[in-house]
Amino acid sequence: MEDQELSITKKLITTRSLFDVFWTATAFLCMLCTVVPLFAVLFFVGYSGVRRIDYPLFTQLSPPPGYSEGGIAHAILGTLLTVGIGSLIAIPIGIFAAIYLAEFSGNNKIAYWVRFTASVLSGVPSILIGVFIYGLLIATKIIGFSAIAGGTALSVLMLPTITKTTDEALQIVPQDLRWAALGIGAYNYQAVLGVILPAAAPTIVTGITLAIARAAGETAPLLFTALYSNFWASNPPEGLIEPIATLSVLIYNFSVVPFEPQKQLAWSASLILVFLVLITSIASRLATREKTH
Repeated sequence: MEDQELSITKKLITTRSLFDVFWTATAFLCMLCTVVPLFAVLFFVGYSGVRRIDYPLFTQLSPPPGYSEGGIAHAILGTLLTVGIGSLIAIPIGIFAAIYLAEFSGNNKIAYWVRFTASVLSGVPSILIGVFIYGLLIATKIIGFSAIAGGTALSVLMLPTITKTTDEALQIVPQDLRWAALGIGAYNYQAVLGVILPAAAPTIVTGITLAIARAAGETAPLLFTALYSNFWASNPPEGLIEPIATLSVLIYNFSVVPFEPQKQLAWSASLILVFLVLITSIASRLATREKTH
């Protein structure tokens, strides 16, 4: 009897080991299917774009068709301006909306509809956001093609990501921290600002970084709002209400022309766009690490 039970136990252990090996191998293959294309794209963009990385690329305007001398400095500046404007609009609104949802709403009907709207908005194609802002601001003559219009379109794209990630980050903060803050006499808003937000800061910053990364790479909304320009942006405030170049639109324009210098600039702009997103992510991680330590 004991030998029979021992034999059954060994068979169960063998079956479980086989299942463990099978699912581990499956997970590893799935990881490869995700990682290999990513590194392949990064390698190809890096290999194609690094050949044109030089000092004029960061200091000069893009060259006329057929000319090889020039750069994309105006597009880098335009990307920083539009993404910066979008961030200034979306980050405060998204964080305050999430604070209301997680800490003050009590999961009422308003909170339900705000969360539902954020979920729907996160799935709306970016080109529709561009058409919406075009009809709202540009077609009505409130403002023309400009960095402000482009930044407004990007802020609409960034808002649901920031709101949802911040809301979830605040909800996973342990309830004991809230009770401890209230127990020592802090008001509700003091507990939120002084205890809960710092505890959720790493996750919030990660969500903001994801939103900025998505906004920096968008092309369709900027075609309808910021348009494009081959010249430097004027000094503020004039430069914020004029058409402006961005890296994503420059890549879109230069990738379809038959001139090799412009195509090379498009590859270099793609590489710089990747590095901008990477630098933003690293900087946010370092900032949150310093705060948590």
